[in-house]
Amino acid sequence: MRLEHLNLVVNDLDESLFFYQAAFPHWRVRGGGESTWHGTPRKWLHFGDDYHYLSLNDSGTGKARDLKGNTIGLAHFAYVVDNVDALVKRLANIGFEVAIVGAVNEAYKSRYFIDPNGFEVEFIEYLTDIPSERNQYV
Repeated sequence: MRLEHLNLVVNDLDESLFFYQAAFPHWRVRGGGESTWHGTPRKWLHFGDDYHYLSLNDSGTGKARDLKGNTIGLAHFAYVVDNVDALVKRLANIGFEVAIVGAVNEAYKSRYFIDPNGFEVEFIEYLTDIPSERNQYV
């Protein structure tokens, strides 16, 4: 089993794409178009590779949930990357700073960013391929 895609409602497709292209330079826009969602016109695109993608839809209104609160909703989503330091540098080069320095230990290191729409995204680099070392809960 694997996750195929996340469907995110955003404020601005171009701004969102700018962030995610820096995070995932090997991904591409797979397709897109226009539709109507519950009476609201929207543009959408799929950004990813042949196996996994983000579906971005530009009909967003309002604000994302307060990440420092306990409101029901998405807290964050995470991607495994090969080199978290290189990703941090790419995002810093386009004006995005690390929001939270996550774990740094012998098994993995992670960094959290807030995307242009207020979604918290974790990027994690595993430093071992041994599951019992990756999955420590202490």
